Amino acid sequence: MESAVPAAPHDPRQNHLLAALPEDDYQRLLPHLELFPMPLGHVLSESGGLMRHVYFPTSCIVSLLYVMENGSAGQMAVVGHEGIVGVSLFMGGETTTSSAVVQIAGHAYRLKGQLLKDEFFRAGPMQRRLLFYTQALLTQMAQTAVCNRHHALDQQLCRLLLLSLDRLPSNELIMTQELIASVLGVRREGVTEAAGNLHRAGLIRYARGHITVLDRPGLEARSCECYAVVKREFDRLLPESCQH
Repeated sequence: MESAVPAAPHDPRQNHLLAALPEDDYQRLLPHLELFPMPLGHVLSESGGLMRHVYFPTSCIVSLLYVMENGSAGQMAVVGHEGIVGVSLFMGGETTTSSAVVQIAGHAYRLKGQLLKDEFFRAGPMQRRLLFYTQALLTQMAQTAVCNRHHALDQQLCRLLLLSLDRLPSNELIMTQELIASVLGVRREGVTEAAGNLHRAGLIRYARGHITVLDRPGLEARSCECYAVVKREFDRLLPESCQH
């Protein structure tokens, strides 16, 4: 009988912002980093709420959502091992109009907000990395708004899948149609049709909330330019951000 493959040990440097820090800066933060489980659907922050911690994802993906008064929502950006959840803390706003919800389960490292602010105002390597990351995140938000307004749902779904793949170690995603509909701000029937189109084209296999990407180059070719714009900006500002 074959023995089970042991799970990879947790390491804060699975997050690329932390991994890029010089050793002295990293060691200063390390005692304060708390491993934090991130189950699917967990709400890290709500619109208008005061954030007391920031989160450095390692194996999860967090969706930044704008929630309307009637309860409908739309995704503005995704955050994975390339980034941080909680930019409002070091940008001075303390609160944000978006909500942060776990889109794909995994783990993150949590840090008290005041400790991050202290590190930011040292004006050292962490500050530079956080500012570069924030610029890339703003690009993703702006491109998402353009994409949602001008591009077909098939293309939006391709963008969502590709952004998720860049932040995960495999070509398999666990995303229900309800979740996809929520983050894209569309009806479930539209997601069913769009996923069916990608399945028939041989790009993905979809069953019971499990999506396997079979043809990534084909997915990139079918996507609109929005994915490429965002990826180029992340690669320019954070060259190692989406390397596995």
